[in-house]
Amino acid sequence: MTKLLGHPTVARQPVPEFRTAHYPDVDVAIVAESTYPFLTGGLSAVVHDIVRGNQDITFGVIHITWDSDAPQKDLYGVPGNVRWIRPVYLSMQEHREDFLMVTPSELRMGSKARSRLAERLFDAVEAVIAGDMDPMWRLYDEGMNPRTREYPLWAVLGSREFMTVVCDRLSDLDLPLAETFWLLREFFSLVCALLSDEMPAASVYHAHTTGYASLVGAAAARHHGTKFLLTEHNLYVRDTVNTLLDRNMSLPVTALDWRTFDVTMVQRAWMMWWIEMGRFCYPSAEAVTYLYPKAILEAADLGAPVERSIVIPNGIVVREFTHAWRRRQEIITQLLADRNKQMWQLVYIARVVPIKGLADLLDCISTLIRRGSANIHLDILGPTEHDPDYYMLCREKARRLGIEDFITFHGTVNVREKLGEFDIMVLPSYNEGQPIVALEAMTAGLPIVSRDVGGMAQLIDDPLTTPGGRTWGPCGYLVQPLVAGEPDGVVDALQTLMDDPATYAEMAHNARGRILNFFQLEDAMGAYNRLYKELGDLPAATLQTGPAELSPYGVEPDDGTAISGADHARRHGKDDA
Repeated sequence: MTKLLGHPTVARQPVPEFRTAHYPDVDVAIVAESTYPFLTGGLSAVVHDIVRGNQDITFGVIHITWDSDAPQKDLYGVPGNVRWIRPVYLSMQEHREDFLMVTPSELRMGSKARSRLAERLFDAVEAVIAGDMDPMWRLYDEGMNPRTREYPLWAVLGSREFMTVVCDRLSDLDLPLAETFWLLREFFSLVCALLSDEMPAASVYHAHTTGYASLVGAAAARHHGTKFLLTEHNLYVRDTVNTLLDRNMSLPVTALDWRTFDVTMVQRAWMMWWIEMGRFCYPSAEAVTYLYPKAILEAADLGAPVERSIVIPNGIVVREFTHAWRRRQEIITQLLADRNKQMWQLVYIARVVPIKGLADLLDCISTLIRRGSANIHLDILGPTEHDPDYYMLCREKARRLGIEDFITFHGTVNVREKLGEFDIMVLPSYNEGQPIVALEAMTAGLPIVSRDVGGMAQLIDDPLTTPGGRTWGPCGYLVQPLVAGEPDGVVDALQTLMDDPATYAEMAHNARGRILNFFQLEDAMGAYNRLYKELGDLPAATLQTGPAELSPYGVEPDDGTAISGADHARRHGKDDA
């Protein structure tokens, strides 16, 4: 039994088996937050495509989640070249031995040495803010790196000397001392949870967000002397800060914003945490991949290295949508022959959550009906259980607007099997990266109406020219993000498409053409394969693609802000405002 500072006596627990298990060395360790293979979604589907599409490479998965009660059922059927899945838990209840029960005596330092260590820690944080990452990495090697650790750095947190330094250096904060201490303790606990264990060895650590996954990936690569690769499916720091502040998700965020925004002190601290964590990890990345070019420029404002940035878009196996495309061709032929279409089948494919904008879309449907376009029906495909209150709000709104007969909630379905039934895909989202469902819809020949967020312009509207000189035009309409009190551009965009069969047919053709020429899965997997082999110094080999069947999951629960990141921001920033 060990007495904790300010805590009741707690019995030591056996070390969890996953922390002592043998994990064979692999070529690539995927590092992701609350996604593959235990939760479905856009990011998980991409990771599944990566591991299946690179059968000549061995993988492991470092799965960051809140605690051991999180889902642990494999929803994808992990292929044989994935050798292991290693969990990392953020909850302190999973780290009682290595954080909650550690005392200052385990530093094996006198009072002066503990004071110097506390000062060094604050100096290292200030150095990160100034752009110098070396002091923090030196502290990591001394006090956190499982291979080189000389003492448990987090033990200084419970010392009298640490509290003295907090009083000296943070006395001007507009926070009570106790609240300051517990905020710092929360940050320390997260670092401990992420970095206290030795991760299995890999030639390349491939993180799929710029938050906790990047921190684990960068530290593991340093620990093993290997390489760190970062992929930004969306701009994690921007999205997490906007979630924290309850801002419009399309608004930009820069590295300086935590200093200048008019926010509470607790919100400012969490903004600094997310922004500076990204700035700390970026320099460690040998390369950073993005889904679309515009993301590189926005990430540069957060400290990303433009000179090491690469665009690797998502991709699709086109032959998996042949049946849907043939059915769509028949519908388009009929439309051109008889311009008076009996029924326009619109489809929304996403979770039923606020960020996806379904409530706004219901207003648009109501407006179209009032204008006289009663020959429309909206099918809503995607899980409704992620935010039950919002789902009920949407159902009540449909009832209040009198459009219940014009919409159908289907819940989670196999999207690919149903795509041929629809005419237009609508994405009213406040935030998107490069959604797989949009690529799937385009492959089936569906024009898309979307808000101009994330990488949607590249998918829908930007002219795309092949090496042979063929330029593909738009495959739908982009509208500006919704502004309160102003008309929703989605209404006019839908009306225009439905009123002009020739333009509709051209955009349907362009949708598939853009996929055929620029968004094929084989090309994306080849790019990752070459990158892995270059960074990991792996033997060159002919790319072997995995099974052709794509993941059937067509909804996106991650939004670029993984559950452990976005929810943490909500709990500790917004709730304290």
